[in-house]
Amino acid sequence: MIHDVADDGVQDRPSAIRKRAVGAVLALAVIAAIYGFVLPSIASYDDVWDTLGEMSRVETTGLVALAGFNLWTYLPLLTSVLPGLRQRQAFVVNNSSTAVSNTMPGGGALGVAVTYTMYRSWGFSNQAIGLSVVASGIWNNFVKLGLPIVALALLAIAGEAEASLVAASFVGVLILAGAVLGFGLILRSEHLAQRLGERAALIVAPVLRLGRRAAPTGWGPRAVEFRESVIDLVTDRWLRITTATVVSHITLFFVLLIAVRNVGISNAQVSWAAVLAAFAFGRLVSAIPVTPGGLGVIELGYVAALSVGVGSAVETRIVTAVLLFRAVTFIPPIAIGGFTYLFWKRNNTWRRPVNDSVPAVTDLGVPA
Repeated sequence: MIHDVADDGVQDRPSAIRKRAVGAVLALAVIAAIYGFVLPSIASYDDVWDTLGEMSRVETTGLVALAGFNLWTYLPLLTSVLPGLRQRQAFVVNNSSTAVSNTMPGGGALGVAVTYTMYRSWGFSNQAIGLSVVASGIWNNFVKLGLPIVALALLAIAGEAEASLVAASFVGVLILAGAVLGFGLILRSEHLAQRLGERAALIVAPVLRLGRRAAPTGWGPRAVEFRESVIDLVTDRWLRITTATVVSHITLFFVLLIAVRNVGISNAQVSWAAVLAAFAFGRLVSAIPVTPGGLGVIELGYVAALSVGVGSAVETRIVTAVLLFRAVTFIPPIAIGGFTYLFWKRNNTWRRPVNDSVPAVTDLGVPA
């Protein structure tokens, strides 16, 4: 019987490889279409390059420095949601997981796997890791959903609000309200947490059966335990988590705003509130895993949002600003992440035994 299951697993592997290959080809096709046809139809790359050449060294250096500072601002969030994590460890795991997420098909899941594997190697339990991933994800999504609302309010004050943005922001309000309500109910009710855990097990069970794995058990009590851990973390660190999340998003917005101003787009042409609205829209688009790191898709979203109501003469500078913004925020974590991953592989001084008996996440294919 075990032999049959193993054979099935071997037979399933080519199918999984084919799916990944198809996903990779589709992602490359989307990236090629956007960079090869869509963006050049808005602004030629020669004009973009000429516009970049107009920037001074001070402007370039300042933008790169601000992008570097933004890269650091995410570390306090990681150390806030995972007590005991040091800044240098946060730097290694953040850049390594981001490098994987931004370069590999299905990189989001692989990035989480890298995060789990590194945390496990440093002695953190699965429960603590899971809590940190969930908490940071919830706070990030709250900010992403709240940004369009803030942007709409600012545009309305400035008299620049458009019907399409009003509709999108209204949807964001509903989603954000639902998310906050659901999160609040889980924290308030132990009974609801157990029911949600049991429901989640019922949903996951058919998927696991397809993979020839046993149905999950004990998810109800585990959800209750997880709820208690969330309450403890949020009670002690909600201000630190919230501050770190907001600062990380706001500094990233300033990188975009400075890029827009440095390429010669004035506030009269594209106001800072309009840039914030475009940024808010781009953060929502980044949650859609079409390509690794949203490459191409996010750029197109920013260009479309910033180009509303501007003339063709400004569009070239908008494309330049967006490509510049993406270059200084997308490329450095990839370059740094390669070195940090190799450092983690070779550095044994940070390794610690794990206290729990739950299997590590190396089953996801990430070497420990």
